[in-house]
This record gives sequence, C-alpha cells and structure tokens, in this order.
Amino acid sequence: MAFRTDATELGDARRRVETLVSRIPGDRDTTFDEPWEIRAFAMAVAAYDNGCYEWSEFQLSLIESIKTWENSTGGDAVSAESAIWSYYEHWLAALENVLANNGALSPSTLDDRTTTILAIPKDANHHEAHREPVAIDPAR
Repeated sequence: MAFRTDATELGDARRRVETLVSRIPGDRDTTFDEPWEIRAFAMAVAAYDNGCYEWSEFQLSLIESIKTWENSTGGDAVSAESAIWSYYEHWLAALENVLANNGALSPSTLDDRTTTILAIPKDANHHEAHREPVAIDPAR
C-alpha cells in the first residue's frame, strides 16, 4: 500500500495525534486503561498513515458504532447506566469496519485470527502479569 501523500491532511492528523498523546501521562481521562486500547489506537493511526482509509471514514464509522450502542439502550436511562461503555471497543469496531469495507481485512480472516488469539493463555510468554494502566512518554 502507498503511504499517504496528502501533506495537509497528514500533518493535521499527526498534530491531532501528537496533541492527544502528549496529554496522556498527566490527564487521567486520556490514559489507556488496558494494553489492547493503546494497540487499537496505534493500529488505527498506522492503517491511516499507510493509506488504508480516509480519516473521515473512520470518524463516521466510530460515530455509527457509538450511535448503535446508544440505540441499544433504548433511550432508557437505567439501561444506559447498566450497559457497559468502552470507547476503545467502539474505536476497534470502527477500525474493523473501515478495513473490511476497503478490502484490507476480510471477516473470515478476522474471525480466524480472533479464534487463534483467544486460544492463547492469558499470560503466555509473560514472566509476570502487568496490571497497571498503560502510559507513554509525551511526543517530543
């Protein structure tokens, strides 16, 4: 795949990512709580940088995923409170959607890879568990 050539859009995207990432260590609202969340974030940015999709496609897919979740609560405040909210689950669903729609990822490949990953024991290849939230150094 070709690397993105639109310098303005790429520069704007990089500045947005740098702004977000530079706030992570000091701002609890933007800390990744689980290692998979930062991986999902990084995969979306890398796929965009590699020209797999337009950022606006991802944004619309993310909005749609969140709307679907909101609609599943039926507008009921009690249902909304009891439903589990995870921004990065919506982020990952949006990424899967745009990659599948653009032919970069097939549903069967995703299903096969998910099955393989889920079959691996949780602490395989790890000498000790890491339970702390993930944080990274600010962009320099």
